[in-house]
Parts: sequence; structure tokens; C-alpha cells
Amino acid sequence: MDTQANSPSTTPTMLTGAEILWATLVGEGVTDVFGYPGGAILPAYDALRKFPIRHILVRHEQGAAHMADGYARASGKVGVAIATSGPGATNLVTGIATAMLDSIPMLCITGNVSSKVLGTDAFQEVDITGVTLPVTKHNALVTRAEDIAPALRLAIQIARSGRPGPVLVDITKDAQQATALFDFEAAKPKPYRPHPMLKVEIHGLAQAAELIRSAKKPIILAGHGIQQSGAMEQVRTLAERAQIPVAMTLLGIGGFPASHPLNLGMMGMHGEAWVNHAIQEADLILACGMRFDDRVIGTPSTYAPNAKKIHIEIDPAEINKNIKVDVALVGDLKEVLEQLLPQISSHHAGQRNSSTWIKTIEASKGQSAVRDIKNLPDSGHLYAAHVMHDLWRITGGNAIVSTDVGQHQMWEAQYFHHETPRSLITSGGLGTMGFALPSAIGAKVACPKKEVWVIAGDGGFQMTAAELATIKQENLKINIAIINNGYLGMVRQWQEFFYDRNYESTPLISPDFVKLADAHGIAGRAVKTRSELEAAVNEARAHNGPFLLNFLVEQEDSVYPMIPAGRALHEMIRRPGHNPIVETSNDL
Repeated sequence: MDTQANSPSTTPTMLTGAEILWATLVGEGVTDVFGYPGGAILPAYDALRKFPIRHILVRHEQGAAHMADGYARASGKVGVAIATSGPGATNLVTGIATAMLDSIPMLCITGNVSSKVLGTDAFQEVDITGVTLPVTKHNALVTRAEDIAPALRLAIQIARSGRPGPVLVDITKDAQQATALFDFEAAKPKPYRPHPMLKVEIHGLAQAAELIRSAKKPIILAGHGIQQSGAMEQVRTLAERAQIPVAMTLLGIGGFPASHPLNLGMMGMHGEAWVNHAIQEADLILACGMRFDDRVIGTPSTYAPNAKKIHIEIDPAEINKNIKVDVALVGDLKEVLEQLLPQISSHHAGQRNSSTWIKTIEASKGQSAVRDIKNLPDSGHLYAAHVMHDLWRITGGNAIVSTDVGQHQMWEAQYFHHETPRSLITSGGLGTMGFALPSAIGAKVACPKKEVWVIAGDGGFQMTAAELATIKQENLKINIAIINNGYLGMVRQWQEFFYDRNYESTPLISPDFVKLADAHGIAGRAVKTRSELEAAVNEARAHNGPFLLNFLVEQEDSVYPMIPAGRALHEMIRRPGHNPIVETSNDL
């Protein structure tokens, strides 16, 4: 193959559509893709050997989408998933929707039947652009070889511009087989920035600054947009300069150091009690790159009733969607804060006696700060909270953690303290079970030198357990912690609280996960007591290869606090026997 096909050249080169596909990805800096071959995408796979791109063969196309998602979350780059037509393409949909809800830049490339038989219900034909229209930021059907490079370059630009999101490009088989001139530069799309800062917002910046200066009880709400924008330094500067405490959304975790004295912890349905109470008592909410989703606010009518609200958000569709705000600043968070910070000084924090507000919040914690004590209470039982806390302690927090969805996800958010951005990989908006294992593969491919842990429940793990074979085939050093309580845990918790303990269809029989790992050539061991925990974790970390730990934890433990659906942020269910305001030292 001519080297001109391996890297972009100023000289147009005659290539097949399949070669143009890979040459365009190389030109865009793509080095890794996740996929599964099939008839309609086979020309592309035939051409792949000519290009410097690593292909990770998945065991199910949903896994490819989650791997591309995890790759993007860990690296900040666009993740790429490949699938064939029909069921291959539709198997991507759950992963695409997961990325859409969490604003993850991802490119899905699918093959389709020849353009001559489109619309005839040909074998493995499906209108995948129609299917994915509601869950993609952009998608396109390409039927000519000469349109492949422009379509891909535009899709990648859209995926990572503004509020990021997944895109899909569907390429017919005959377009892959035909030839056309490839000119990488000529295929460059026009600059895409749909929501730039507007001059009229200068007045909004002045309003926001004045609200911050005059507030007595302000709180910053730190969302996923902090990491997406790269605004970690600006948010920290604002918090420190104005002495404003910071509450985290689930996806915001890592955007503000957990050990920072102004970090209050997670808010919302399973957030810390003192955080939710502080939000309800605040006189100013400064929302940074978050969307006021229902798991964060409880009921809109009762949310932070005494607070003025400033919303900094890149997507204008999120402004006033769930919570009416007093000042809206539409634009990239980092850029907005860089304009706002010169109007804020530490002098104003002193004027409002910020220490009084911060001390009030600290006092409301009571003994709930047990979460930060090195040795949690040990009654002889193994609790999931033990596992999360000890994983954090043993690793020093220096790991990428990819979680599934459910109780373990919330315990991880409460007990594993993340200091750095992009260190927690989790499905927030869609809440996708089966996400942890494949997304961890993507994260490890993106960051091969970092320690990566999967934390999954026994239910969600079984949804994508076939990807153990992908880990083995790619020889990836990934550690897997299964929180095995014999139930679909979060559903069981709802049944306990709201359905009179009618545990219909939630008790779960699982395979022996250690034997399952062994069948894949992966080492593992079961852990039944806390006394075994540290040695098991150290064994996994020291092992030269992937390792699975099956933690057999207390079966009917629940995540506390919990805000029931339809209740106000402060109306939390607390651990039985506890003071409704202050937790005791026995609280896990």
C-alpha cells in the first residue's frame, strides 16, 4: 500500500472507500477502534491491515460502544466503534444512548447493504440512521466513496464540539468498494461552534459577579461539564478565592479534588445528607456544567427555595429546563469562568464571613464523617462499603474506576475518594447495567499505564461478561471487583422500601465467577470476610495479568441516605434507628 494512504497527504490519492475510511481516521488522530466484523462492513476490515490503527475485537457490539465510551471518558478523545449492518448496528444502540445522556464524544461507523437495495428489506438491512436519530448528536448515511471523508470529518468535529455527544456514520457496502480521490485537507469541514458566548451576556457576567459578592450562603454545584471543558483550575480558583463550598454530581466526581477542604461530597438521591441540607439552606446556587437532573434536585418546586441561581452551561436547551434560574451564562465553562474570575476577589469572601457558613455545614455532618475514617466499623460481616473504602485506601485513590449501575455505584461514589478528573467512569443519565466491564477495557486501552478497576454488581456483570474474552485476547491488566449480594440490589432496595419487601424477580443465581474467570484464562479468588480483603486486593494488583475478585457481601444492605421519588431534597430516608438529621458512627 502506498504510504500516502497511511497518513494524510496534500496530494490527492485514488483509494477505495474502505481505505478512505481508515485514512480519514488516521488523519484525525485515531489510533484505536473497537468493533466486530460482518458482511456489510467487510470491505473496511479487509483494508484495515494497511493502516496503523489497533482494532480491539469485542464479543458483542454493545461492548464495542461501551468500550469506545470508556476510551473517550478516560482520554478526552473521540472513541470509535465499528459494526456491520442490521443486528450489528442495532446492538450499538444502548451504548450510543448511554453516551448521549452523558455527553460523551463517540463515533460509531456502521456498514449497510448496497445502495441499490436500500429500502428493499435486504438481508441484515435496517435504517440505523432512523433508529438512532433520537440518541445521536448527528448521523449520516453515505452512499458514495467520495463522501466518506467529508462525512467522517464533520461527524468527528460535531462529536467533540460544544456539548459533546455520539455521532453515527452509516456507509453502504458499495461505497466502501468504489474508488475516489482522497484529499484529507479538502474534506475539512467548516468550523462548528453552535453556541458561542454572546456579547449580550457581558451584563449577565456582571449580574453573576454581584450575586456571588453579596451571597451569605453560596454553594457551587460541580457537574460533568467541568471535566469536559477542562475547567478544573478555574472552578478551584473560584471556590478558593470566594471561599465557596463545592457539591458534586455523580459525573462531576473527580472534577474537584475529594481531599480539598471545600469539597462537600456528592449531592442528590444518594448524596450526603449534609450536602442536601446545605443546598436547601443556600442563598446562592452556582451551577457549573450540570443539568439539574431529577436525581440531583428531587422535586423542582421545593429545590433550594431560598437561593438565587446562576447556571453556566454550554447547551442553551438545558437553561430553565428543569430549574428556573436568575442568571444564565451560555458558553464553554472554562471560557465563562475566565471572564468571571477577574470580577471576584478574596476580599468579598471575607466581607461575608464565609467561615461561618462553612462551619455550619461542617457541624451538620455530625459523626457522618465516619466515611473518612481509615477503619470502618467491622462487625464480622463483609459490607460493600468496606470493599469501596479499602480499595480506595489500598490503591491510594490512584486508579481509574469503572462502575456498573446500582448500589455498588453509589457506594463507590460515597467511599472511593477521587482526586483527579477522568478517574471515575460510570453511566449516569441512562444508568446502563453491563457498562462497567467493557468501559474499563476502553479506559485501559486509552490509558495503558494506569491502574484500572472494574466495580460491578453480580447482575450487571453478567450482562457483558463475555467481554472477559476480549480482556484475555488483548492481554489487558484489568482488575475486576464483583460486589456479589445475590440480588439485583438497587431494585431489591426499592422493593424493601416501597413494595413491602416483595422481592419479586430480584433474587439472583449467579455462576461461580472465579470459575468463570478461570474458564477465560483469568485468575481470581472469592472474598467472604473483611480480614481477607486487603490480601486479596494486593494479590490482584501484583498479579501479572487480569484478576477477578468475587466479594460475597451482606445481602440485604441498603444505600443511605435515599430520597424517595417525588420528595424534596431534604426529605431523605435514613438508616433505621438514626437521627433524621445526623447519622451515627455505625452508619456504613
